[in-house]
Amino acid sequence: MVRLLQRIIKRKGRVRRYIRRIYGNKGFDKKGRIKFKYLYKAKKRAKRMGNFSLVQAINLAIRLKKMRK
Repeated sequence: MVRLLQRIIKRKGRVRRYIRRIYGNKGFDKKGRIKFKYLYKAKKRAKRMGNFSLVQAINLAIRLKKMRK
């Protein structure tokens, strides 16, 4: 399963860098994890800008974060 996920994720850290660039440190909690609220905000913004590959990357990040719970 881990190897499959590693193949799915092409550009590691892409969503994290995008969140940090747009929202700064307020998009992360004290442990450095991305907050759900900012993932949804970033998804909405990327969709509005027409960057659909980033939207897919954010969707994958949301899905993986939900699987972790």
